[in-house]
Amino acid sequence: MLRVSKLTDYATVVMGHLAAAADQVHSASEVAQGTGIALPTTSKVLKALVRAGLLRSARGQGGGYILARPAEQISVAQIVRSFEGPVGLTECGSSEGLCVQESVCSIRGNWQRINQLVLAALEAMTLADMIRPAPTPIRPLARPHTAQPGLIRAGTP
Repeated sequence: MLRVSKLTDYATVVMGHLAAAADQVHSASEVAQGTGIALPTTSKVLKALVRAGLLRSARGQGGGYILARPAEQISVAQIVRSFEGPVGLTECGSSEGLCVQESVCSIRGNWQRINQLVLAALEAMTLADMIRPAPTPIRPLARPHTAQPGLIRAGTP
């Protein structure tokens, strides 16, 4: 199963919480309480997001965290990269030279295509999109139906 780490998932939740009230400065304890994520984990996520340039922080009385730029200008890909590094579904998906099979791999180009599509989807989805209610669920791509051996379809002899 392809999956982002728990910290990356928490980062999207934290960023969503901050984006929902983007005009306010939020303390780490308020973010933890509002998201249901433990305070030590919330603090770790907030600090990493500041290092990545996605949040700004201020210390002292009235300090806290705020988005570094509008939610419409922050992509999910940026959040993912701040915790996962370059997006790559396979070793050869994000950069060359990581796989010893590269020179003889017949499917490398297609994995790179898939990686580009996933990356494009993550880049296209903004933090502002993430905090909007989701539209109707996306259905998985359907595979064409093929007749099973021994079965007769209606209208065939």
